Amino acid sequence: MKKALITGITGQDGSYLAELLLKKEYEVHGIIRRSSTFNTSRIDHIYQDPHTNDARLFLHYGDLVNAETIRKHIYKIQPDEIYHLGAQSHVRVSFDIPEYTGDVTGLGTLRILETIKDYQENTGKSIKFYQASSSEMFGSTPAPQNEETPFHPRSPYACAKLYSYHTTINYREAYGIFACNGILFNHESERRGETFVTRKISRGVARIKFGLDKKLYLGNLDAKRDWGYAPDYVDAMWRMLQLDEPEDFVIGTGEVHTVREFLELAFKTAGFDEWEDYVEIDPRYYRPTEVEHLCADATKASRLLNWKPSVSFNRLVEIMVNHDLKLAEQEVKSQSHRQ
Repeated sequence: MKKALITGITGQDGSYLAELLLKKEYEVHGIIRRSSTFNTSRIDHIYQDPHTNDARLFLHYGDLVNAETIRKHIYKIQPDEIYHLGAQSHVRVSFDIPEYTGDVTGLGTLRILETIKDYQENTGKSIKFYQASSSEMFGSTPAPQNEETPFHPRSPYACAKLYSYHTTINYREAYGIFACNGILFNHESERRGETFVTRKISRGVARIKFGLDKKLYLGNLDAKRDWGYAPDYVDAMWRMLQLDEPEDFVIGTGEVHTVREFLELAFKTAGFDEWEDYVEIDPRYYRPTEVEHLCADATKASRLLNWKPSVSFNRLVEIMVNHDLKLAEQEVKSQSHRQ
């Protein structure tokens, strides 16, 4: 049975990846940060009591800013594959906490790779490593973007991801580690964090529909993004680590839509004819340096991974809005019961 270690297992991608690997008969280990509140809601449905004989999902406390905990877990678990998804991953927030973002999102990758290097030298066993790189690294470079496109990061988050990207390549070339970069373009789902613009829209529309909110506050509506469905993208991650030789890949749909288009379709899905009366622009949500246009050229992934997206943009918006409509309806019913 293969063993996989996932950082960021409680996030959107981590939860879908854990599901995928369990279906493929892996033993799955995840690193979670200790806090006063549990943030495991995305994986509660697949969590098993570790005391049972058939448990294949295990959680361990750790932190990407602490090299010793990373080292301890890798040596103890002895994973065949590591999927490094953990990060401070909110672009706008990275402008407010740039040092922390650099420490977690940038140096966190270095800490893992340095441990893999030591582990392989000391044990003779190899570990395959996946680095979650980001389309934000391309920044203001003209679209479409592929594996040969120059980078021009426009945020502390993107700069930290670019550091991780080059560190991954360096450890691959210097120490022979099987290390891949997946340069993933925007991928969303009903499990997306509520502060990310797509989920903010789907949730806001649903709450307006059921009278829980009156307004939705957003920033730049003209930003163009390549949006896909997260479960498709974790499948691409897994495919990368099944190759005989490590490669870096751009993953995306090749289709571009503006935030405004997402907004319009979300309101339409919820049964609204117009959206303008419900949306206000708040300058606080603009980035100091904007990324205007991202579009993936995933030709290499199609050819070498036999990968392609399965969910259209329209279907993605429908999935997210319909999910949040159900949540809003449940909240209204819960309030009425309490009254």
